[in-house]
Amino acid sequence: MTQQTFYYDPASVAGKAPPINDETDLLIVGAGPAGLAAALSAAGHGVRVMLVDENPVPLETMGEEVPLHFGSRMGAAVANRNSVLQKLLEARPQIAEALEAGVDVRLGTAVWGVFAQQRTTAWIDGAVAGLADEDNAYLVRFKQVIVAAGQRDMGLAFEGWDRPGVMGVSAAHRLATVYEALDARQAVLVGSDTHALAAVLALIDHGVRIEAIVEQAGQVRGDRTLLERLVAQGVQVLTGHVVREAAGDALGVKRVKIAPVDGAGRPVDGAVHEIECDTVLLGVAAVPAIELVESAGSRTSFQASRGGHVPVIDAAQRTPLPCVLVAGDCAGVWPSKSLDENIARCEGRIAARTALAALGVQIDASDAAPVPDEPAPDLARHLAAWVRASVVYAQHEPYVCLCEEVTATEILSKQPPRYLGWTPANASLQSVMTAQPRGSAGPNPDVTKRLTRACMGACQGRRCREQVATLLGIGAGSSVGEIPLASFRPPVRPLPLKQIGQLEEIAEMRDRWDAWFGMPSQWTPFWLCTSEPTVARRPHDAAPPVQPLHHEG
Repeated sequence: MTQQTFYYDPASVAGKAPPINDETDLLIVGAGPAGLAAALSAAGHGVRVMLVDENPVPLETMGEEVPLHFGSRMGAAVANRNSVLQKLLEARPQIAEALEAGVDVRLGTAVWGVFAQQRTTAWIDGAVAGLADEDNAYLVRFKQVIVAAGQRDMGLAFEGWDRPGVMGVSAAHRLATVYEALDARQAVLVGSDTHALAAVLALIDHGVRIEAIVEQAGQVRGDRTLLERLVAQGVQVLTGHVVREAAGDALGVKRVKIAPVDGAGRPVDGAVHEIECDTVLLGVAAVPAIELVESAGSRTSFQASRGGHVPVIDAAQRTPLPCVLVAGDCAGVWPSKSLDENIARCEGRIAARTALAALGVQIDASDAAPVPDEPAPDLARHLAAWVRASVVYAQHEPYVCLCEEVTATEILSKQPPRYLGWTPANASLQSVMTAQPRGSAGPNPDVTKRLTRACMGACQGRRCREQVATLLGIGAGSSVGEIPLASFRPPVRPLPLKQIGQLEEIAEMRDRWDAWFGMPSQWTPFWLCTSEPTVARRPHDAAPPVQPLHHEG
C-alpha cells in the first residue's frame, strides 16, 4: 500500500472568493424599452429586482467613444450631471414608475462583467455581476439576469473619420433626444437602413439639418415611407456613392467629399461632390450590443435576420447559460423593431416571465415571441460591400482601428504594433489581399487582435470590431457571416484603476498576491518537481494540508 498526500496550494483560488457587496434575485441591465418593460413586469411578485443603466454616461467615458461613437459632439450640458439626470428621467418616465413599484433603480451605473457559473468562475459562490458607478466598483450576486443593452453603430473607415464630428447616428440620437446636448447643425448620413432613417428624422425635429444621405448600393435600404419624408424635407439622396474624405481641421469636420463607385465598390470617373457640414453620421448598420453576454460565455452566431452576431436564444429569450436572458436590440435588430418600441417591450416582458418562472414565480403568459423581418438584401454581402468600397478602394489608406492606429494592410498582413520599431513593408493593400490564404479554417480575429493590437484600444473595438472581421472575410474570400468577431473579456467598459482597486480581497488572497505574477513560476518542469504532488513548486504554507488521499498501488 502506498500513500499520497495532496498539500494546500497557495496559488489556488479555491476558497478565496471576493466579498460580495450586494444581492438581488433579478438583475436587469439597461433601462430602455425592453429593460423597463421587464422591470415593471417583474415588480410586485415578491422577488428583489434591480434595474441598472449606464446613463447618464460620464463625460470622460463618452470621450473614449463608449458605449457609443459620440464623435466629440457632446454639448457642454453633458458636464452637468444633475441636469442630464433630470433630462433622462423626463425622456423615460417609466423609470419613475419602476421606482414606485419597488424596483432598485441604479442610474449612471455600468455593468462591466457578468460572471455566470462557468468553469473559470466556479470558485465564486453563485452568479455575480461587476458594477461601477461614477466613483465605485463593486460586485452584486444575482439569481437571474436580463441583459437589455441595446445596440450601437458599425464603424466605417475613410480619410478623416477620426475628426471630431464623425459619429454614430445612434449616439447623435441619444445626445439629442435624451441628453438634449447634441452639438451639431448640418449633417450627412452615411448608410440608409431603417434605424438610421428613423434616427435622422428625429434629429431634424431637434434642429439638425440633414444635407444628404450617402449609400454605396444602387438603392436605399431602409423604409420607403421614411425616405419619402426625408426627401420631402429637401434631403439629397446619393446612391452608388461613398465618403472619400471628411475634411476640416483639429476642431472638427467642415465638409465631406463624396465620390461615385461601381457595383463592385471600385471608384469610377466622375465629379467629386463636396457638401458643407459639421457632422457625419454613421448609419451603415445597427449592431446588437452583445459584449456583456458574449464575455459571460454565451454562444453567439451570425443571424442576418437579427442584424448580425447575436446571442443564441430560444422563444423564451433564454441563452444557453441557465441564468442569462436577453431582450431588446441586443437580442436582435430588424426594421419593424426599429420603428416600434413595443416589440422590444414584448421581449422584455417575455424575459421577465421566464426569469420569474426560474425563481419559482408564475405569472400569466400573454406575449408571443416576436418574429424578425426577412433581411433584404443579404446583410453579410451588404457589410462587405461597404468595407470594400470605403476601405479597400480608399485613395489614401485610413486607420481602421483608430485607437491603435492600425491600417487594413497591417491587419491583413498581421504587422506588429508600430511602437515596436518595425519598418512597414512597401506593399499595397491589393497585393496583401491577393496573398491571403483561401479556404482552410479561415482567419481568426483573436489572432489578428493579439498580433496587431487592432480592437485593443480605449473604445475596446466598438468602432472597428465589425470592420476587422469584414476585412478578414474579404481577404479570405469568405462570407462575413463565417468570420467570428474578436472576443470580449471583462471589463467590457473602461474602468479607472482607482475603481478596480476598490474591489475587495480577502486576507488569503492579499497574502499570496505574488502567485498571480509568477514569483516564483507557477509552471515547473516535471524533472524539477518534488515527490509531493502540488500545482506549483513553492514552499508549503503553514495552512493545514488537504485531507490525505490513500489508495493502493
